[in-house]
Amino acid sequence: MTQSQPSTTGCLVVGGGPAGMVLGLLLARAGVDVTVLEKHADFLRDFRGDTVHPSTMQLLDELGLGAEFDRLPQSRVEQVTMPRPDGEFVVLGDLSRLRVSHPYIAMVPQWDLLDLLADAAREEPTFHLRLQTEATGLIRDGERVVGVTCRTADGVHGRIVADATVACDGRWSVLRRASGLRTREFDVPIDAWWFRLPRRSTDPAGRGLLPAAGSGRMAILIPRRDYYQIAYLGRKGTDAQLRARGLAAFRRDIAELVPWLSDRTEALTTLDDVSVLDVRLNRLPCWHVDGLVCIGDAAHAMSPVGGVGINLAVQDAVATATLLAEPLSRGRVRSTDLARIRRRRLLPTVSVQLMQRLMHRGVIQPILGGHRSGPPALVLGLVRAVPASTVIPAYLIGVGLRPEHAPEFARRAS
Repeated sequence: MTQSQPSTTGCLVVGGGPAGMVLGLLLARAGVDVTVLEKHADFLRDFRGDTVHPSTMQLLDELGLGAEFDRLPQSRVEQVTMPRPDGEFVVLGDLSRLRVSHPYIAMVPQWDLLDLLADAAREEPTFHLRLQTEATGLIRDGERVVGVTCRTADGVHGRIVADATVACDGRWSVLRRASGLRTREFDVPIDAWWFRLPRRSTDPAGRGLLPAAGSGRMAILIPRRDYYQIAYLGRKGTDAQLRARGLAAFRRDIAELVPWLSDRTEALTTLDDVSVLDVRLNRLPCWHVDGLVCIGDAAHAMSPVGGVGINLAVQDAVATATLLAEPLSRGRVRSTDLARIRRRRLLPTVSVQLMQRLMHRGVIQPILGGHRSGPPALVLGLVRAVPASTVIPAYLIGVGLRPEHAPEFARRAS
């Protein structure tokens, strides 16, 4: 086994997703020596969260990256809708009503966003991005975590010692498991299958997502520039049955659910084109041990409902940078410093998860059970009687209860 020389850093960030890259950029702008580990060779992976919410775009403006972000290929979603039994759509959340700089959700390939953040971070002399380097375990000094063991793609094993380690390595976090932290799991009745179909100029127009429901099925069509990114929702644990039925049956299901897509289901040439997401909803009662803190999906896995996972992870990263920059500059991060992160981010996390659980139970599960083909009558009546009520879910999804702003040390002119 080949060993590399141990290295040291101020803050070690494990995971090069949106939370990890935002945290790395912000800490580097504070002058903190920060190393981000990413196990892949690049950011080019499909069917990752591609939603960039109003509060995240506001953050990019504050970081001086708004104009560059606007130049990325993107489509915009202004409304969250659901089908009514009569086939029309009801607007449940209207982001265009929000009094924010960007009253919409931008649909941007996640790799483009991560490349943008990485390029900005590389301009800072204290930022280090180590690709093809996977964290494999924790290094401890007594009870305190003081770094990680790691392995590169070519099999070289190493050790990185840090004043603080931040786990941004997703809902199956290696570091969380190694730390002994345990999540509280919530029941989730659904899984999601992701795939693409071509988009055409004659397709139905709209300002938002295009949901479809009926006959115990549900799908969400996310309009992109020349294709739809589609989430097909089904009962949890049924992936094996779906694949056993075969490609032809899956094509028929899609055509019956969304008839105007029936002329292009042949674009699915194999069920390998369909990726299953094992939907989880959980959170850690405690986000840290001495020397290590979990944020983003490592601290709280989210349902795809509302597409809020990225937004919450980015907000966690901003709060973490704001709270840890000064202790890291001193070279002394206490357990009490890490505990402050959870206290600051718990309310927005709990509120969004509560909304998702209500959507699972009150909307999606009855549709998949064949008991309903749209939102509850009470919701339809409220939206019809008080159209302005659509701003409440729009704010919860697009902004959140505690939006984080870039600390002064990280701000730059556009």
